Amino acid sequence: MLYGTNSKRRDVMGNTLGRLGAAILAIALAFAGSPSFAQSTASNGLGNGASASNLGSALQNLAAQNTSRISQILSRAGRGGNRADDGNNKISADLAQAMAGRFNNNQKWLTRSSKGNLMDVLILANAGADTRLNGLRLALIAGGGVYGRNFRSVPGLSARLPQALITKLAQRADVWRIVPNRTVMQANSSLEMLTGADDVRTLAAQGAALDGSGVTIALVDSGIMTTHGAFIGNDGSSRVKVSVDFTAPNATPDSPVNSSGYTFQDPYGHGTLVASVAAGRTVGDASTDSTGVAPGASLVDVRVLDNNGLGTIATTLAGIDWVVNNASTYNIKVMNVSLGTTSTDSYLTDPLCIAVRNAVAAGITVVVAAGNYGVGADGNPDYGTISSPGDEPSVITVGSANTHDTSVRGNDTVNNFSGRGPTRGTYVDSTGATQYDNILKPDLVAPGNRVLGGYSTDLAGANVSILPSAFPQLVVQQSTTGKGLMLASGTSFATPVVTGAVALLLQANPGLTPPLVKAILQYTAEPLANASLLQQGAGLVNLPGSLAIANALSPNLSAQIAAGTINVGDSMLAPGNVMPPSYSSVIDGHVTNWSRFIFAGGQYVLSGDDLFTQYQGIYNPQVLWVGQQATSVAQNGATPTGALVSAGVVSVTGVLGISDPVIGTGAFTPSASIAQLAETGAALQQGMALSQGIVLSEGIVLSEGIVLSEGIVLSEGIVLSEGVVLSEYGPMPGE
Repeated sequence: MLYGTNSKRRDVMGNTLGRLGAAILAIALAFAGSPSFAQSTASNGLGNGASASNLGSALQNLAAQNTSRISQILSRAGRGGNRADDGNNKISADLAQAMAGRFNNNQKWLTRSSKGNLMDVLILANAGADTRLNGLRLALIAGGGVYGRNFRSVPGLSARLPQALITKLAQRADVWRIVPNRTVMQANSSLEMLTGADDVRTLAAQGAALDGSGVTIALVDSGIMTTHGAFIGNDGSSRVKVSVDFTAPNATPDSPVNSSGYTFQDPYGHGTLVASVAAGRTVGDASTDSTGVAPGASLVDVRVLDNNGLGTIATTLAGIDWVVNNASTYNIKVMNVSLGTTSTDSYLTDPLCIAVRNAVAAGITVVVAAGNYGVGADGNPDYGTISSPGDEPSVITVGSANTHDTSVRGNDTVNNFSGRGPTRGTYVDSTGATQYDNILKPDLVAPGNRVLGGYSTDLAGANVSILPSAFPQLVVQQSTTGKGLMLASGTSFATPVVTGAVALLLQANPGLTPPLVKAILQYTAEPLANASLLQQGAGLVNLPGSLAIANALSPNLSAQIAAGTINVGDSMLAPGNVMPPSYSSVIDGHVTNWSRFIFAGGQYVLSGDDLFTQYQGIYNPQVLWVGQQATSVAQNGATPTGALVSAGVVSVTGVLGISDPVIGTGAFTPSASIAQLAETGAALQQGMALSQGIVLSEGIVLSEGIVLSEGIVLSEGIVLSEGVVLSEYGPMPGE
């Protein structure tokens, strides 16, 4: 049992909420916000375009109050160096590879000639007195380089340099990092390359485009601008099937307002960004591909957050209920929840956890943000900071990875702000003692740093939503005609990456159940170096690997499970299929190794190919197994009996030891270490085979004295969008 409360975090969050009145952004947001936001809207005025003047006034006030703060942030950028590599590596990995003579077709920033290699690069600078970077510009010109332009949002410039000059410039004190100018690539969006979506766009067997077609994603958020070009289908109409609003004054839990006719469907702008990351089509110019992960999927817009990105548990519950009740009507298979609240309740009693658990039991794969509370007010990591409903064991909880502006996954890191496990909900047992959930979370991570997505305006394009208005430095492409694009960071935007991946898996194999989808994503995820189970779960999402397993399985599994015609230990493979021959995939030309483990029972780490060659009772979406208890989520459902997993499944939980953050054991074990043990088989020989129900005596053990946050309390009942984060904007100086 763990004791200790992060009271400083609680005080900071409480004070932040008080200042905002209506909480526009999460704790890691660099802007503290403005009291004017509390006055910027009345009820649902902006939803129907009635109070656009109030929005304009609020934005003017915000801009005026934040001007000096923006300047301070930009002036400080770079002084901290690159904490991911201690400032020692000024040349990015892919640029260094090219300089070493390792070339590939993706290096479109490289021009090879008889006179030597020329490279289009971005030089990110350490801010200082030379704010216009005149010294750096003179140095590169003197060395034979060609200056491009200075940036507005970050200290740095673009240039075309001879290869030899790059090494010389990297030695300058005012140079923080040099990276290729990768934005010139046109074939695929950065998200497609980073997740491997571009490597699996065509299903060889069916000859069909793998883009999420036939799958509907429900977005429980702040609304979607349905006329944005990102959501236009092949027939020229919007792929958003329906828009409902639970925040309107005349909406009830059973009867939301039809918001399809609103002149401003997403005044805050969060939902449109999230939806475009999951399922947007490109609206960029020739050098900016903004394609999301599943650009062929249909969407359902369920608005539960108001014009300031703020909601209540009541409206959120109503929205989730609506999704479950209308899933068959709109073929909803996936639900994205990029919002959360900071409840101290156990998952057993937390209302949002119960709601999403019921959605999973109904066959909907629910993907939830881990939250942006992973770093404390003192700048140190905070464990136990997963927000609700990300602390629900049955959902897929997603943390944020920083790709450092490269498709080379080997240098990716977990963002400091990304919520860390274990979950810290509490309940009082029969003896009166307080018990902590201590569920292993997050489940995996996905790119969530400087993700490109669409921003919303009203129909006329006269009014821009709050997020791009508040952060113009993040706007990549301005537009009043539904083609606006901006960058965003946070677990909110890592979550729809996984949501889009789920849509592709379900298109490829409609027979996958939500817990089976989760297991596949974890087993094939790539563990990032130096990050533990509590930071990254199984690792970084890997679409080619996930699809390799999904395509090997029977497409009738969900029907068999629902009918009770498949038993633990029965084959799950489609006739003639076998497990993929290796535990690695290729993403954008790079080998990606699998984790080869999953979380099960909330506190256990399981491995072995039998997890997928044979049916496991944990893949029944109506079964909830946590610790020493297995229950049925279905109303009046029978308690599960018999084996939950087959005898060939192996537990590696026992060999991880007691959790100790100093020596890195137990829940603090680096995920990559577990993957290495699984690869060699060393740990598997010591694991515990599960043959009769739940026979594991203990899950992950947390030692006494580790101080974890115990509920990052804002105010009970408040639900926030997991907003834009500016503290780690990589590859940015000061990350």
